[in-house]
Amino acid sequence: MIAGGFGVGKTTLVGSVSEIDPLRTEALVTDESVGIDDISQVPSKHTTTVAMDFGRITLGEDLILYLFGTPGQKRFWFMWDDLCLGAIGAIVLVDTNRLDEAFSPLDYFEEKGLPFIVALNQFDQGPQFELEAVREALALPAHVPMIRIDARDRESAKGALIRVTEYALERMASQLPVG
Repeated sequence: MIAGGFGVGKTTLVGSVSEIDPLRTEALVTDESVGIDDISQVPSKHTTTVAMDFGRITLGEDLILYLFGTPGQKRFWFMWDDLCLGAIGAIVLVDTNRLDEAFSPLDYFEEKGLPFIVALNQFDQGPQFELEAVREALALPAHVPMIRIDARDRESAKGALIRVTEYALERMASQLPVG
């Protein structure tokens, strides 16, 4: 799963790495969202994901990841429960301009017990903070991986998918009984 707040780059990430044409459920942002969704921080965004983005990437001969990008607007979060069924892990995409929007997705995956990493999407105009300063601001445990990415860049986005896969496998291996 690729999750996060509205306008953090989830659709962009799925599109940049998918080896198939991604399925997108984009709708125009209309006046209907006034008073419901806060889109003031992303005034240039004219569409929003209303169900999911779907893509696929082959990481190895026997490892294919199916990518599900979640809707970012809270009124569509009811989709998240269905999208995380069978998920091995999640990338919580974060915009450092709007750290406050990261808390709900982080809480969601912590409650679900689903392994997740935090990926700081590096927007051109965004502030650059040290990873440890962001970790502290988000009250993120030391064992949760945090990386920087550019969701527009295929190799950068692919690196995030590899990292969340590695982390999920590490977590699964640590829960196996010994002997």
